[in-house]
Amino acid sequence: MVKVKRSIASIAIIIACAVALGVTAKAQDLASFEKRTTVKVLPNGLTLIICERPEAPVFSFYTLVDAGSADDPDGASGIAHMFEHMAFKGTTEIGTTDYAAEKIALAKVETTYAAYDAEYRKRVGQNPDKLAQLLKAFQDAQAEAQKYVIPNQFSQIAEENGAVGINANTTEDSTQYFWSMPSNRLELWAYLESQRIAHPVEREFYKERNVVQEERRTRVDSSPVGRMVEQFLSTAYVAHPYRRPGVGWESEISQVSATEATTFHEKYYVPANIVIAVVGDLKASETMPILERYFAPIPAAPRPEPMTTVEPPQVAEKSVTIREATQPFYIEGYHRPDYLDPDDSAYDAISDIFSNGRTARLYRSLVRDQSIAAEAQGFSGFPGDKYPGLFAVYAVPLPGHTPEEMRTSIHKELDRLKSEDVTDAELERFKTRARADLLRGLADNEGLAHQLAEYQTRFGDWRELFNQLHKIDAVNKADIRRVANKIFTDSNRTSARIEFVPPQRKAPQVQPTAGGAQ
Repeated sequence: MVKVKRSIASIAIIIACAVALGVTAKAQDLASFEKRTTVKVLPNGLTLIICERPEAPVFSFYTLVDAGSADDPDGASGIAHMFEHMAFKGTTEIGTTDYAAEKIALAKVETTYAAYDAEYRKRVGQNPDKLAQLLKAFQDAQAEAQKYVIPNQFSQIAEENGAVGINANTTEDSTQYFWSMPSNRLELWAYLESQRIAHPVEREFYKERNVVQEERRTRVDSSPVGRMVEQFLSTAYVAHPYRRPGVGWESEISQVSATEATTFHEKYYVPANIVIAVVGDLKASETMPILERYFAPIPAAPRPEPMTTVEPPQVAEKSVTIREATQPFYIEGYHRPDYLDPDDSAYDAISDIFSNGRTARLYRSLVRDQSIAAEAQGFSGFPGDKYPGLFAVYAVPLPGHTPEEMRTSIHKELDRLKSEDVTDAELERFKTRARADLLRGLADNEGLAHQLAEYQTRFGDWRELFNQLHKIDAVNKADIRRVANKIFTDSNRTSARIEFVPPQRKAPQVQPTAGGAQ
C-alpha cells in the first residue's frame, strides 16, 4: 500500500471523521480535495496536477517519470539511476559558459570514448599501446569539455531562490524528482524543471560514472548484506529485470556511455510518460497557464511500449548461502502479484500483522519470547510492485543463534497464518493503523504531491488514493488465510542466508635455511 500525506492542521479531524464515519468521511474528504485539485493533460501528453493548499506561502512539486531500473536496457544496467544523477548537471542554458563550444567538445568526448571502448572490449588482438593512446585522447577530450562547465549551477540557482529538500530517487519502477520552495518562485521552478526534462546535457558524465561506481562499492561490494540481497534477487528471478541490481552490475556501469544515457532519456523522458504534481499556496487558475507555458513546448513522442517480459512461475525452492566472518542473516521471499491484484490489501494486512511494531507476530515470537533474533520483519512488494514482486521476511540472529533457527521460527509463523484465522484484535489493529497511516500520510505538501503523482501514474486517476480506505476495510480473515495458503509454499520460496565462519589465518611461511632448500 502506498503511503500518503496531508496538512498537520487537518489530520486530527480527518482521522476522527474516518474512524467515526468510515466511507462517508472518506467521500467528504475526497469531495474537498476534488474542489482544490485540477488535472490537465497537455497536448504533448504530459500530465499536470495542481492542488491548492494555502496554509503557508510555499509549494512542493513531485515529478514522476514512469521508468526505473527495471527499464534499463540489456547490457546497460544502472542507466536509469545514472540519468537521475545527470538530471542535476544542467541544461543547454544552465551549467555552461558557452554551450555552442561545449556541444562540440562533448561530441569529441563521445567519439574518443567510443574508440577507446571498442579497443578495450576486444577479447582477442587488443593492442596495449593503442589502448593507452586512445585512453589519453579520451582523457584530453574530457579535460577540454570541462573548461565550459559551471559546476552545480542548476542546484545552486534553486537553493539561492529558497529551494529546500532538493533530491531525486530511482527505484525499480520509476524515477522521481522533488523539492519545496516559496510560492513566488513558481515560474523559476517551472523553467528549471521543464529545461532539464527537455534539454538535459550529459556533461561530466564519466566523472559522475565514477561516483556511481563508488556507490555500488559502498552499498553492495563492501556490504555482506548488500551482496547477499543481490544474489537473493538474481536467484529469485530468472527472466524479469527485477533480477538486476538497481545500481547496476559493475562490468556494465564501468562501460556505459553518455550516448546510451541520451538514448534512455529520449525513450523514457517523453511527456506522455511523466506526471508532475504541484501542491501548496497556489491558485490553479493562475498557476496552470504558467505551467503550460513552460511544459507544453516539450516535443511529444510515443510513450514507451509496455514491458513484455513475464517472470515464469517458480516450480522449485531455491537458496543462496554466503559463508564469511560477519553478522549472520536470513531472508526468504515468495512471488506475489503486482499492485493491481485484488488481494493487494490482504498482503498489506499480512505484512502489518507479521511485523508492525512490538505487538506483531514476528517480534513477539523471535525477539521477545524466544530471544533468538535482534530484528525480524516482513514486507511486501520487494524490490518493486509495478510488476509481480516478492513478499519477503528476514531475521537477524542474536549471538549464539543461527539462520536455520530464524528459518524454522519464520515458517512456524507462516504456517499459523495458513492454518488459523488471525484474531479480531489483529485484524482491527491493522485496519486502524492502515487508515491512520493513509490519512496521516497527507501531512505535508511534498508527501501529498508524491501520492497524487504516484496514484495518477499507477491508476490513471489520483482519486484512487482515497479508495484505499474501502479496500482496507474490505479485508477479512478468510482473505488473509486464503492468500497465505496461495503464496507461502515451498516451491514458491527463495531464501538466502549469511552463515558465520571464523576468519582464516594464514599459515606462517617457513623460512629457508642458510644452506638452501631441504
